[in-house]
Amino acid sequence: MKIAVLPGDGIGTEIVGEAVKVLNALDLRFEMETALVGGAAYEAHGHPLPDATLKLAKEADAVLFGAVGDWKYDQLDRPLRPEQAILGLRKNLGLFANFRPAICFEQLVDASSLKPELIAGLDILIIRELTGDIYFGLPRGRRVATDGHFPGTEEAFDTMRYSRPEIERIAHVAFQAARKRSKRVTSVDKANVLETFQFWKDVVTEVGKDYPDVALDHMYVDNAAMQLVRAPKKFDVVVTGNMFGDILSDEAAMLTGSIGMLPSASMNSSQQGLYEPSHGSAPDIAGKGIANPLATILSAAMMLRFSLNQPEAAERIEAAVKTVLAQGLRTADIFSPGTTRVNTHEMGAAVVKAL
Repeated sequence: MKIAVLPGDGIGTEIVGEAVKVLNALDLRFEMETALVGGAAYEAHGHPLPDATLKLAKEADAVLFGAVGDWKYDQLDRPLRPEQAILGLRKNLGLFANFRPAICFEQLVDASSLKPELIAGLDILIIRELTGDIYFGLPRGRRVATDGHFPGTEEAFDTMRYSRPEIERIAHVAFQAARKRSKRVTSVDKANVLETFQFWKDVVTEVGKDYPDVALDHMYVDNAAMQLVRAPKKFDVVVTGNMFGDILSDEAAMLTGSIGMLPSASMNSSQQGLYEPSHGSAPDIAGKGIANPLATILSAAMMLRFSLNQPEAAERIEAAVKTVLAQGLRTADIFSPGTTRVNTHEMGAAVVKAL
């Protein structure tokens, strides 16, 4: 089982280090190779995704990814910014399906900003299409406007677009996932305004006919954003496009008390995947040893389950995380009176001990 370990920037090196320790505590044999990515790669090689890093990722069974980005790189040309590394990996590995579970652990009900009765038992799976939509649509750029409200002035433009095969494959992923859960899919769109998402709605509806055992409903993205904080437990599987999924998955993550608890997986059609925490590089706390490594550790569990065919090992890690939380151990982001504050290393060590 070959794993490409790409810690990245900011707290990435700290949290990935703890996840690697957890993997090494299992009675399994891994071939793990580490490479630079993001801002760290730009500093060393002049590019956020060097050829050697991309080659390693392509040859691996799975990629364990930390986070990329730092404010000091904001002035770089866009193709050289750290965030382009994750976009490049998604494109080159064909990672079209992003799984973002939003699960509220019993021990963290009081950590959420919502009332306990709204989020106790929460278990949502957001499936976000990753390789299309406005993030990748062409043409894009800047130009002098020839029409619109202010012709003759500078404007910027991006193109939102989806093809039928892109929508069909992500819809199949969502319906198949729902069959293993509560058999409900909510497709999120903006069909009342955007032609792209009227097409999305039509295609998802067609695919849904292949899954008569799964209930399908449609919801506009603005309403979905509201319902996630009004009645989140009404959702089971949510499927949506790249931009809407980017926003809604972060909102759903915060329902659970901290984005530091939420793992994610990005998969291609061959079950090769990139596994990363849902949060970013957090350069403001990098090096302080206070970052929560549990999202990365739980991402490693997802990696074992989906790409490495080791479901029992995944369950062991998830059980260990629950044990640690039951012991009252908390990093700063989930700390509350009556619990024990620990640092990044101590939290990782506690998970290893629980294993």
